[in-house]
Amino acid sequence: MIQRKKRLAIIVSHPIQYYVPLYQRLALRDDVTIKLFFTWHAGQAAVEDRGFKTQVAWDIPLTEGYEFELVPNVSSHQGTHWFFGLRNPSLVARVIAWRPDAVHITGWAWFSHFMALRALRKERIPTLFRGDSHLLDTRQSGARWWLKRTLLKRVFSWPTAFLVTGAANRAYYEAFGVVPGRLFPCPHSIDVIRFAEPAEALEKEADQWRQQLGIARNSCVFLFAGKFERKKQPVELMLAVQALTNPKPVLVMVGSGELETEVKALAAASPERFRVLPFQNQSGMSVVYRIGDLFVLPSAFGETWGLAVNEALACGRPVLVSDRVGCAADVVDASCGWVFSWADCSALTRALTEIPRDRNKLLQMGRNSPKRAWSFDVARTEESLMNCLQQVCGP
Repeated sequence: MIQRKKRLAIIVSHPIQYYVPLYQRLALRDDVTIKLFFTWHAGQAAVEDRGFKTQVAWDIPLTEGYEFELVPNVSSHQGTHWFFGLRNPSLVARVIAWRPDAVHITGWAWFSHFMALRALRKERIPTLFRGDSHLLDTRQSGARWWLKRTLLKRVFSWPTAFLVTGAANRAYYEAFGVVPGRLFPCPHSIDVIRFAEPAEALEKEADQWRQQLGIARNSCVFLFAGKFERKKQPVELMLAVQALTNPKPVLVMVGSGELETEVKALAAASPERFRVLPFQNQSGMSVVYRIGDLFVLPSAFGETWGLAVNEALACGRPVLVSDRVGCAADVVDASCGWVFSWADCSALTRALTEIPRDRNKLLQMGRNSPKRAWSFDVARTEESLMNCLQQVCGP
């Protein structure tokens, strides 16, 4: 007997560059039909990025290869930076009219998504909830924690299933009373091939860029790429590099944001130690990561996953991350990088001192890194999502 295709509606704020490859893969399958419902914007024009402090329009296709609908948003201040930034009165009616077998919802902390979770529960339409929050930097005591726990126990009673990104995310749901039978592994991922190939040509381009930046061939290059914001600790990273006694390491800072003035001031004070590059769009990142010998993400809080870590590994670069980074327990192992303790104020400096001493080990870890990245390729997420959909909806 020929089975009817499952119909999966996906509610998400906007086309996020990390998620689009998954949508495109799902749209090609012969056992599921998908439709995206965007609640903020459809990625077709530049939008103010509050982290980068600039207008951003990604230079890779974000709305090709799948069906989507932009749901009218009536918020006076649209965006994902506050609860009422997504207010879409017609959202639930539009989704139900499409007659889905299940609905995939990304995030609950916006008015429309919150209301959709509750309404779909009442309509008995299965929902697959996806978020990447964790408790690595949360104080689990006091009145605020009690209120949060009370609210989220209620909210998390609504979804049918939870798509779990990793160990820290699983612990988060468990803390709010979600039972194991509703938790389905569905790892955060990237389109690895886009960063991994063509490796030889990309390495050559990165080498030329290093030369243009005046970096000696025998220098060990650390790389930070992302938003210059407090949670990612770019200034603390620069101060740690500045304190190194070894004169060879160079730190390349790539990005923009609220701390840009401080970053540039530190770089100007020690030009032999630092290079600062402006925000780079998606199409250039496969070269950017290869400028460095080691990618560093020293975030102190609010780093729910850190997909830049996945991207750096796909580019053949080992990583150094803090234990406050959401992906640390899942992605970073001894074959491809190091995890330092955020609570130890000297741990970052020690790691930056010791790692360059064994360049052969660093190179070997770089060769191991792409293999590790493939464990978190978008194909794994696709497979996991379809497994959850099958179990929730039945054959």
